[in-house]
Amino acid sequence: MNQWWQWSNNGEAGGFAVIGVGRFGSSVCAELLRSGADVLAVDSNQRAIDELRHFDASIESRVVDCTDEDAMRAAGVLELATVVVAISEPIEASITATLICKDTPGTKVKQVIARATSDLHQKMLERVGADRVVFPSKMQGRRLGMELIRPNLLEQLRLDDINSIEEIKIPQEFVGKSLREINLRKHYNVSVLAAGPSGKLFVNPPASHILQANELLVVMGSNEALRALPGS
Repeated sequence: MNQWWQWSNNGEAGGFAVIGVGRFGSSVCAELLRSGADVLAVDSNQRAIDELRHFDASIESRVVDCTDEDAMRAAGVLELATVVVAISEPIEASITATLICKDTPGTKVKQVIARATSDLHQKMLERVGADRVVFPSKMQGRRLGMELIRPNLLEQLRLDDINSIEEIKIPQEFVGKSLREINLRKHYNVSVLAAGPSGKLFVNPPASHILQANELLVVMGSNEALRALPGS
């Protein structure tokens, strides 16, 4: 079968696929694209794909039957490291798509994040291999997209369209170093507001403060500068 979309990644699985581009899936795509990630969007509905292309004409998007293993393989979905199964109904489709991504011989998918509509749906998705199940009523698509790009990010408060305050996990590169050594203001143009263990943060910590594993940083800066931090 001809490959619809040739994934160019030097032999290493990477990038994201989003299956189902309704409101939730489109929000995930938008946030991933905004962060500069490689995204493949698929949906069984041509109209949904057309609406997504209206948002961003450059996005790689295909009309694909997500319950068809051959179609999923040909589209390139199984070549990508992370797949978001954003469809919710019929639940058989989301379960089948998850199973194909996780269980097809030769799949390069390392992580499947699936959308559920009920506790039973969640259990079924987990049984067929979903690594994580989310409920759109509890998590916006934009938030999920942000977490996929920046796993160290815990909370974000947008101050305006350019600047934010963020609570992040201490990046591995910073563990064991003092705030003076890493000098976030000089090297990353980011200000440190607080640091320390969860629930016991030190506000305006001294430059001599040593950052420890499993601790948190609260930082402020432009969204572009914050995305440039290690682990982001």
